[in-house]
This record gives sequence, C-alpha cells and structure tokens, in this order.
Amino acid sequence: MSGSVLLLYVHHVRNLCRLAVWAQEPVGTPPPHGAGTWHYAFAGLARRARVGDEAREQLSVALERFREASEAMPDGVMYLSASDQIEWINTTAGQHFGLDASRDQGAPVTTLVREPEFVRLLGRRDGTEPAILRSGRRPGLTLLVQAVPFGDGQKMIVSRDISQLEKLETMRRDFIANVSHELRTPLTVVIGFLETLIDAHEDLEPAEAMRYLRLAFDQSWRMQSLIEDLLTLSALETGAPAAVEEKIAVGPLLADIARDTELLSGGRHEVSLVVAEGSENALLLGSGKELRSAFANLASNAVRYTPGGGRIRLVWRRAGSGAEFAVEDTGIGIEARHLPRLTERFYRIDRGRSRETGGTGLGLAIVKHILSRHDAQLHIESEYGKGSRFSARFPAARLARDRSALRN
Repeated sequence: MSGSVLLLYVHHVRNLCRLAVWAQEPVGTPPPHGAGTWHYAFAGLARRARVGDEAREQLSVALERFREASEAMPDGVMYLSASDQIEWINTTAGQHFGLDASRDQGAPVTTLVREPEFVRLLGRRDGTEPAILRSGRRPGLTLLVQAVPFGDGQKMIVSRDISQLEKLETMRRDFIANVSHELRTPLTVVIGFLETLIDAHEDLEPAEAMRYLRLAFDQSWRMQSLIEDLLTLSALETGAPAAVEEKIAVGPLLADIARDTELLSGGRHEVSLVVAEGSENALLLGSGKELRSAFANLASNAVRYTPGGGRIRLVWRRAGSGAEFAVEDTGIGIEARHLPRLTERFYRIDRGRSRETGGTGLGLAIVKHILSRHDAQLHIESEYGKGSRFSARFPAARLARDRSALRN
C-alpha cells in the first residue's frame, strides 16, 4: 500500500472515529469539523442538527402554550393512560379531585379518587355520556364529569363545577313550590267562600254574606299583593332597565314613610323619625319609587314584628363618607342562625305569623335588589327577644350636601 493511500485511509478512519464519538454525545452537541469530503458530511449533519433543534424548540413552545392554555381553562382536564394512570392534570382538575400534579403523576387514579360514580364512568366503553359527581372530599361541590377516549386506549377526563347551577336549580324548584303553596291557600279560601255564597245565598243573612265577601276580598288582596311583589322581584332580578334617576329630598320622603308607618301601626307603637343634624336638606340620587318601596318595606316589617307598645325609630344619619337609613325596633328579634337567609325569597322565620300580618315573604328580597341597583348595602343586626336594626347604607356618590350643591 502506497503512502498516499495509507494517509487517506488513516484520515477516513480518524473521521469515522470522530463521527462515532459524536454520535454518543448528548443531543444538541455540535458535529466535529472535518476536511475535504468529511467537511461537507459534517456540515450536512450540522444543518440537520440545527433543523432538529429548531423543530424541538418549536415543539417545546407549542407544548408550553398548550399547557398554559390548559391551565387557563375554567374546566378541569386530566389525561389518563390505557391503565388509568395519571399522565397530566391541570390545576383546576387537581382542585376538583383533590390531586397534586407533581405528587400523583403516574399513580392509578382510582386509588386516589374513589367515588363509585367516577369508577363506573371510567369503566364505561362509551364515555361520551357525562356523570354527576358529588365530591366526598369537598362538601357542597358538584361536578359534571366526562371521559373522552383518545389515542391508544387513553382517556381525557373533563370536569366542570356545577355547584352554583345545581343550587340555582334547587332554588328554582323551591320557588315554584313556594309560589304554588302561597297562592293555593288563599285561592282555596276564596273558592270555598264563593261556593258557600252560590249554594246557600238564599239562606244567608246579608251580614253573614257580607262577612264571607270581605274574607274572600282579603284573600284576593293577599294574592294580588303576592303577584305584584313577584312581578317587581322578577323585574329587578332579570336586570330590567333602571328607573329614571332623580334628585330625591330625603326629609320629605322619610316624613311620608313615618306617616304611613303610623297609619299601619294604628296607634299600637311609638313611631319616631330622627334626622341627624346637618342632614335636614340631604339629597339622594336614585329612583324615588324604588327607594320609597325599599324604605317602606323595612318600616312595615318593623310594625309586623313588634308587639303593641313597642318602639319603632326611622333614622337618617351620616355614615363615614356616605349615609344610612335605618329602621330600629324593640320587636321580637331574630335568632342569629336566621340572619344569613332573611333576604331569600319566601324565607320566613314564622310562617304562621307572617301570613297573619299580611307578609308575602318577598319584601326583604325586593329591598336587597333595590339597594343593589343604588350601589347600597343592606345590613341586619338583631338580638332575639330584644329587637332588630335594618339599615341601608349609601355611598358618597349617591349623596349631595344640599339642593344648591346638587344643582351646581
């Protein structure tokens, strides 16, 4: 073998060794440099390595964006292997099922989430039908869970928190049942009196017939009040356009409310109106009709639930940078456990007493919505057996010092 051939052989062997060594290096290690034909070979490998690096970088960016999007989803997402092992979960799914992405990855999901309905969902061949899952770990949490098959026996578990929707559905059913019950009772009375009048009108004395008619009228008036309150509440809850706002003089409005309260009391209570010094000319921006309704509701409730001889005070005063209208009474008071639910529709502490006094069970719900439309809040303080204080607190934006200030 000539010397030149030997040198060429050594050159190729050396570059082949360098290539073999490079092939064992970590991915991303630059190829070696060579001369002659090997220069072109190593340059080609370098180009392919750059293209591969760029592809991996793009794939990494796309994967990161996918993970960020999955984390931002309001629904929970969990990927399971063919053997139901956790491959990946987002934060929402972790919260729904009480799982930790770093700790529970690779674990069989059925050893961690043991609700029978969830296990049955995983066992279905057709996983398109969602299941309702009530969490044993978080009372009050209700999930709509769906298993979507993909890949080679894998599953994507999608979970959605429907606790609020279920609560609203329960409230809707209760509302319909309450309305039906509230209307059925007076309607039954009216029908009974009318049947009596029709069947025995010839045998009834005029005074007795008139008594039946008055009782039927009272029940009809009760149904009308209930329907009017329902319509008012429906308009407030469905976001009906706010009434045209006006500049309301608080003093005259409260004087009217106080007079109406005295008439409703019929002299059974000591009714007083207290307007803080410097607030005599206070003005309130809002709907006069709605605010009158809210204030009158609070005052009439005080009359209904304060025994004869008690005191009722209507108060207007400054409260921080805003102002407050309050109704204070020495009535029967309310137990603390009832306070959070007082503004629910048809919620009554004593149903019998409420009906006797003419309440519909919707007054405080209406007050709450009216105040919300006026950026105000309802606060309730009460002690059982000693009395209650209901206050409507308005922010400074709803107030003006006096009429001239508002005009300017």
